[in-house]
Amino acid sequence: MSEAKIIDGKQIAASVRADVAAEVARLQKEHGLKPGLAVVLVGEDPASKVYVANKAKQTVEVGMNSWEHRLPAETSEADVLALVDKLNNDPECHGILVQLPLPKHINAEKVLNSINPDKDVDGFHPVNVGRLWVGERALVPCTPTGSVILAKSVLPSLSGLDAVVIGRSNIVGKPVAALLLRENCSVTIAHSRTKNIEDVVKRADLVVAAVGIPEMVKASWIKPGATIIDVGINRVPSENGKTKLVGDVAYEECAKVAGAITPVPGGVGPMTIACLLRNAAQAAAMIAGVKSAFA
Repeated sequence: MSEAKIIDGKQIAASVRADVAAEVARLQKEHGLKPGLAVVLVGEDPASKVYVANKAKQTVEVGMNSWEHRLPAETSEADVLALVDKLNNDPECHGILVQLPLPKHINAEKVLNSINPDKDVDGFHPVNVGRLWVGERALVPCTPTGSVILAKSVLPSLSGLDAVVIGRSNIVGKPVAALLLRENCSVTIAHSRTKNIEDVVKRADLVVAAVGIPEMVKASWIKPGATIIDVGINRVPSENGKTKLVGDVAYEECAKVAGAITPVPGGVGPMTIACLLRNAAQAAAMIAGVKSAFA
């Protein structure tokens, strides 16, 4: 069998950002509405600082307002909650993202749950989780949204497909399962404790791997021609004492069996910020009570 089609997350993310820029321009032209995204960063986590800078840059590039609130690591929980409350009540701010991890003295769940669900662009608030599962308009976590967009880029219709999601996290596994149900897939959620997991995965037309175990999924697990979306991003030892990034799927061997597969890096990763911007544009439209291109 020929090698799998490589799903180019960078290219598809660029297309999503172009769609967002067009939607932002439309909202401004038709409704005088300029979406705005505020990011809150507490502390000096190096990876978070890079990520926040990338978010701010891309937010401005699609024509939105962007605000960064960088707070010292010793900032009290009360002060973080006060800032979130201020942003909740700011009519120009349509999306709020609190960058994780937060310092240990701050209760992350309490902070995230204090965000107005209509401005919760991460889609983690229990209200948005509930809206997703009952089929209402919701802000959906970015990585699951991006994963489904990638799957639909190679599969004209997901309806009727057997989909297996490996992983049951609130951030990826559960919401991606809900999205696939919306697409009329038959969905199985498997995880690290699933018995005979190889047999469960083997029947899938679509595999979404989000379990956090490096190269757990082997070629022998994959139905020939299946589509694989690899959400995992794991740093493992490489040659000469260096490290490399790998997914939850053994890429080289699975690419020989699958019909299409996402690489790591360059697959799901680039979609996350693109879908965050999509959520911010959607939130602005929902708050204003006008039609959104994305919901």
